[in-house]
Amino acid sequence: MSREIVDRFEISSLSILGADGSLDASLEPALSSSQLKKIFEGMIRMREFDQRGIAMQRQGRMGTYAPALGQEAVHLGTAAALQSGDWAVPSFREQGVLLARGVRATTMFLFFMGSEEGNRYPRSLHTLPYSIPCASQLLHAVGIGMAAQYKKDPTAILTYFGDGATSEGDFHEAMNFAAVYKSPVVFVCQNNQWAISTPRAMQSHSQTLAQKAVAYGFEGLQADGNDVLAVYSATEAALRKARACEGPTMLEFLTYRMGVHTTADDPNRYRDEKDLEIWAKKDPIARFEKYLLNKGVLKPGDREAIAAEISEQLKRAAEEAEEICQSLSPDEMFTYMYREMPATLKTERAELLANLSSTELGDKAHAGKP
Repeated sequence: MSREIVDRFEISSLSILGADGSLDASLEPALSSSQLKKIFEGMIRMREFDQRGIAMQRQGRMGTYAPALGQEAVHLGTAAALQSGDWAVPSFREQGVLLARGVRATTMFLFFMGSEEGNRYPRSLHTLPYSIPCASQLLHAVGIGMAAQYKKDPTAILTYFGDGATSEGDFHEAMNFAAVYKSPVVFVCQNNQWAISTPRAMQSHSQTLAQKAVAYGFEGLQADGNDVLAVYSATEAALRKARACEGPTMLEFLTYRMGVHTTADDPNRYRDEKDLEIWAKKDPIARFEKYLLNKGVLKPGDREAIAAEISEQLKRAAEEAEEICQSLSPDEMFTYMYREMPATLKTERAELLANLSSTELGDKAHAGKP
């Protein structure tokens, strides 16, 4: 009997812009001033959208909302590496990615207000709408990649998920299919340290999440998810490889969910505030702002001016979404379920419309009384 080593593997970790402002110039990506400023503006837009989304939910103007405070570098760094012909397949908190891809803020507000119109994106954006079930979107991403291969379309697909999704069966099925068929997919794991209330240490015993790619036969890389330069560089390289038909890649970005999992969550019940203080010092926007100020891309006061302008734009978008919602009928819920509405739903829809009609008549009659 003998033993021999069948294989070895290692996982690299990438960092370019340190939390202390230090820069590894040898790894600095070649981005123009306009590209850098666009990424920064996108990060501010994402944070402003989150703040408005939380406020509107608390005011009863929107449904449950999943913010991504602290994860702006992952969203905008990855989105900046996408080409127009590539596909973006989000989970349920990729506000920054969707906005960067050109999805209207009004459309996104409509989604959280419960309108199916919030799922209707222009096909030209090559972007799927939010996916609420954990990890199911990964299979969709691999399928898009396999279809692109069949059509000999040199595109790449970027799909997003959290650390908790790596415990789902859909994740493992997607990884296996992507590897076997060399689907041009880049798996973006936002390791924000929490799977709802389950900490990373209890969610998986693997030293890294990136190494899960090795089990399926393709590359996994870990990077600082609060370093937008590292995020961009890692994603750009992985997408380039995917477009060249060289197979999938998994990117694990280490970051932190600074806010709630969703507005139905209370992290004070399970999270240590000291951890929050540590990660607050690694704020991706503050880190990137310092870098841009040093390069002369930004001037002091630019951040505040940009935030004020974006806040006003989002205020108008939210008001527009509310106006649209007020014009919709509750029977919209029946419209999008099936291509051909079955008889049972037709009956239910007719009953709803009859009830709405009688209620309106009753209200009018009541209003006419002295």
